[in-house]
Formats: sequence, C-alpha cells, structure tokens
Amino acid sequence: AVHDEKLGALIAERARTYFAKDTEAPLKWEPGGEDFLSPALEEAALMARILSPSAFRSWMKAFLPAVKLTPAIVSDRTDPKIVHLDGLNLSRARCLYALSTALRRPALAQLGDTHAQASLPFIASGSYEGEHWLGTFAVQMLDAREQGTALTR
Repeated sequence: AVHDEKLGALIAERARTYFAKDTEAPLKWEPGGEDFLSPALEEAALMARILSPSAFRSWMKAFLPAVKLTPAIVSDRTDPKIVHLDGLNLSRARCLYALSTALRRPALAQLGDTHAQASLPFIASGSYEGEHWLGTFAVQMLDAREQGTALTR
C-alpha cells in the first residue's frame, strides 16, 4: 500500500468523515486495564497526517485542548493483559512525538520521553508476554523520535 495514492485518498476521506467533528476526547478514561493503543492519541496522530497544519491546530484545540497524561503503571510484566500497558506507554510516546512536531510543542516530546522511559527498559524483561511484541512498538517509537516525527507533512 506504500505510495498507493488511491488508498491514501480513501483513508484521508474516511478519517475526515469519521473524526473531523470529534471534540473533547475523553483522555481521562485512559488507560483501561489492558490497552496497548490510546484511541485519542492515535486519532490525533492520524488527523495530523491528513489535515493542513492550520486545520489540524484548530481541530486539535477542540479535540484535545490539553494533553495531560502520566505513564501507565505495569504491575506485573508476566501477566499477558497487564503487560499491554508497556505497549500503551510506547505507542503513546510515538504519538506524542508526532503531535509535538505537528503542533510545534516541545513539551509533548518531553511527555513522550517520560512515557518511553517508563517502558523501554522492560522490552526484554525475560517474559514472553511482552517480549514477543514490545520490540516492534519500541522500534516504531524510536523511529518517530529519531525522525522528529513519523507523521511529517
């Protein structure tokens, strides 16, 4: 699907249809007990890719006027559900790096660093429950950080 303009246009059109009117994302409801993606941050990261910079800033002001998050606490990395919270921290960091660049808000990248530091040391915990997939999330997060964002316009 790389460089498939027709697919890209369809994704952008569907994202606008589904999400353009969204406001007041319930970020305070996160995390659930076994989330590995943040619905609100993933939606915002997608919209950063498809909207113009000024349209995205306006949309984001209505959708997530303040991004106040603390890293999820993983109480048992051998639990196959609870360890998802390490993935949540890493995917949040990836999204926060993208949003930091799109909005030119370095504080979001710092918040991304906080989330990354909470889980990156544990991707090789010795427990299969996280080790077999957290590395992928870590690479995506590190790539987004290194690139400044994985979602440049």
